Amino acid sequence: MTDNPDRIRRSVRCWLWIFIVCLALSGLTAFPLESETRWAADLIGGSAVGDHFPALAGWSERVREGVADTNQRYPFLAYGTDWLAFAHLVIAVAFWGPLRDPVRNVWVIRWAMIACAGVIPLALICGPLRGIPLYWRFVDMSFGVIGVIPLLIVDRGIRRLEWAEAVRTRPLDLTA
Repeated sequence: MTDNPDRIRRSVRCWLWIFIVCLALSGLTAFPLESETRWAADLIGGSAVGDHFPALAGWSERVREGVADTNQRYPFLAYGTDWLAFAHLVIAVAFWGPLRDPVRNVWVIRWAMIACAGVIPLALICGPLRGIPLYWRFVDMSFGVIGVIPLLIVDRGIRRLEWAEAVRTRPLDLTA
C-alpha cells in the first residue's frame, strides 16, 4: 500500500515552510545585534538564570559590551553581520525550488543537510580560536542538529514521493 502522494507533498511543503521561516528569522536576528545582546544580558543578569549560571551572565554581559563598543568605535564591522543576515535570507529563497517540485530539487535538501552537519566542526574548530565558551559552542551546534530534523523529515517524504511516482509510472508486471 502506497501513501497518498498529495498528503506526502503537503507534509513536505509544511516542513519546508517551517525550515524556511526559522532560517529567515535566524537571519533577521543578525540585523539588530546590539539591541538583542543588551536585551539578553539584561534578561539573564536580572533573573534566576544569572544567579544559577554566573558564567553565562558574565559571558552575556561581555558580549553586550563588546558589541556596543565595537558598534560605537567601528560601526563598519556590523556590516559583516548584515551580510550574514542577507545570506540567511538568500538561502531561504533557495528552498523555493523544493517547495514547487520537491523530487526534482531534492539536491537542495541534501545540500542543506550537509550544511547543518558542517555547523558542528565549524563551532568546534573556530569557537576555541575566537574564545567562545564551550557551552555557547553547544548552543551554536544545536542550530545544525535542530535544523537537520525537518530536513530529514522532508528528505524521507521526498523518497516516498519518488517511490509513489515510480510505482505510478512503472507498474509491476506480474505476467513476466
